[in-house]
Amino acid sequence: MAFRRFDAVWTPTILVLDPAGKERWRIEGYLPKRELHAQLAMGLARIPALRKRWAEAEPLYAHIVENFGDTLVAPEALYWRGISAYQVTRDHTSLERMALERTSRFPGSEWAVKASIWA
Repeated sequence: MAFRRFDAVWTPTILVLDPAGKERWRIEGYLPKRELHAQLAMGLARIPALRKRWAEAEPLYAHIVENFGDTLVAPEALYWRGISAYQVTRDHTSLERMALERTSRFPGSEWAVKASIWA
């Protein structure tokens, strides 16, 4: 039943749900332990971000960037860390710093392209 409810088509499928039971992050397939930890951290960071609780989200994204900078979610976490910082302070230089850091650390990533407008 849960497979149908959450449209799971592959095992393992891990869902990070918010307190209301709404899906906020999905992990499909097997991952190495370090990558799985980073993905779970990303899912937990998405909960306050999607509720626009930017001050809560920013340190969670910063944790991913600092501790899982070599994982698949690091470029996206860096992007959202910058967005979260901007939303809290309204200081546009946080967006510029994020764009520059992203371009230097993750030059070929989709998230570097998305951040390029602030560079």
